Amino acid sequence: MTQIPVPSPGHAPPLIEQRGLYFDELDLGVTYAHRPGRTVTETDNVLFTTMTMNTQPLHLDAAWSAQQPLGQRLINSMFTLATMVGQSVTQLTQGTIIAQLGLTDVSFPHPLFHGDTLYTETVVLEKRLSATRPGQGIAVMKHTGRNQHMVAVAVATRSALMWTEDAHKASRRLS
Repeated sequence: MTQIPVPSPGHAPPLIEQRGLYFDELDLGVTYAHRPGRTVTETDNVLFTTMTMNTQPLHLDAAWSAQQPLGQRLINSMFTLATMVGQSVTQLTQGTIIAQLGLTDVSFPHPLFHGDTLYTETVVLEKRLSATRPGQGIAVMKHTGRNQHMVAVAVATRSALMWTEDAHKASRRLS
């Protein structure tokens, strides 16, 4: 039987904080697979669509959508995009990002439907140290969301301003 070490009086046990990767830990060309996937429900779609005031019947009206070329309601593409970026956070940017700078080249090559599961992968395309912000860098990432059949349903390129590890630790000591 393994014994759990008990800290001696006056000493706290080690603390391990979950975080994303620092700018200096990102590797170019590596595929980061974000798991688990996220099975998208009708409730997700209806709530997101109505919260964002999107009245598109392709997301809300089952009878109308049944008469359209795809024959059913589609998951709101903005929900797909937000979920795809969100799936990458714990592995890549949680606590290590300063700001999202932009999204470009966003496309939705195949629809996502109720009951589909979204899996996201990210490849770091570029990274460079900031010319004006010491200890920070800009990373350009390509996110690809796929359904359970591994068909691409969303693709987006994202730029983020991120901390280097040493600069972030130094900033925390100062505060």
